[in-house]
Amino acid sequence: MKRKIFSVLAVLLVVSLIFSLAGCAKNEEPKKEGEAKKYKIALVLPGPINDQGWNATAYAGLQLVKKDLGIDMEYIENVQQADFEATLRDYGEKGYDLVFAHGVQFTDAVNKVAPQYPKTFFMVINSDQGKAPNIGGIGIREWEGGYVAGTIAGLITKTKKLGAIGSFPFPVIKGTLDAFENAAKAVDPSIKVMKTYVNSWEDIQKGKETALAMAENGADVLFCSANQVGLGSIEAAKMKGVKAIGYIAPQNEVAPGTVVASVLYKTPNLFKWVVEQFIAGKLEPKGYSQGWAEGVLEMDWTDEVPQEVKDKVNAVIEDLKAGKIAPPKP
Repeated sequence: MKRKIFSVLAVLLVVSLIFSLAGCAKNEEPKKEGEAKKYKIALVLPGPINDQGWNATAYAGLQLVKKDLGIDMEYIENVQQADFEATLRDYGEKGYDLVFAHGVQFTDAVNKVAPQYPKTFFMVINSDQGKAPNIGGIGIREWEGGYVAGTIAGLITKTKKLGAIGSFPFPVIKGTLDAFENAAKAVDPSIKVMKTYVNSWEDIQKGKETALAMAENGADVLFCSANQVGLGSIEAAKMKGVKAIGYIAPQNEVAPGTVVASVLYKTPNLFKWVVEQFIAGKLEPKGYSQGWAEGVLEMDWTDEVPQEVKDKVNAVIEDLKAGKIAPPKP
């Protein structure tokens, strides 16, 4: 009788073990490709996603990552400088895998926060620097975009006076304006370029006032690298009947007849590339940069620009791709 009981118990034990192993096997199935969506990725923006410029291109990157990689990225917009550290720290506390800080202005905050959260990789957009183990930077070689804008301005100006507005004299912004000037003078050494930094990314009124002053001093082509400030400069150009060159995002339709062309940043491609590298375990804590040669810059022309000018600008772009044009000196 005891043997029968032990036999029954043994059978039950074996059956139980089989179901248990089956359950484990089911739980340990290899992750499917679609499960990459479980990555926690965030985008921190200094301005609104509808600024028709810098922040809008970042939001487009977020959408591209979802469309092509199937990964949902969170975002927070209009984060003020006083809140940079707290916002980044919050994502670190929540265990996010990858956090994009959209702008070189986030560099100091990232350098302070990142060491506290080694499991979170912080990527600063528009930075060419990185720091082990978890800080990276990636940006478009902005000076190349500035150089092309300066070439256009130099070819279409009639007064031989140009205006160039920057946000802050950060190296990347200063390099863009210096490249703009170098390119214009390469077209005609007698051209004069007025350069001003407004110390703001979002003060549209200040951009307008600065551009108005430049136009009143004879500048007939205006260029701005300062996020939302650029919208103010375009408004000023329209008021004074001078031309403007759009920058970063498609701005030709912001003021048709005023904006003659836009130098576009294909920033979305940067986001997709970074996420792909991160998922593959290849993203390194260093600075990356891309430009015309990598296909992350492109032109958006209007009929305001003669084909002869377009041809000359396209030749300059080919020289930039080939590395025949040197960046401006720091």
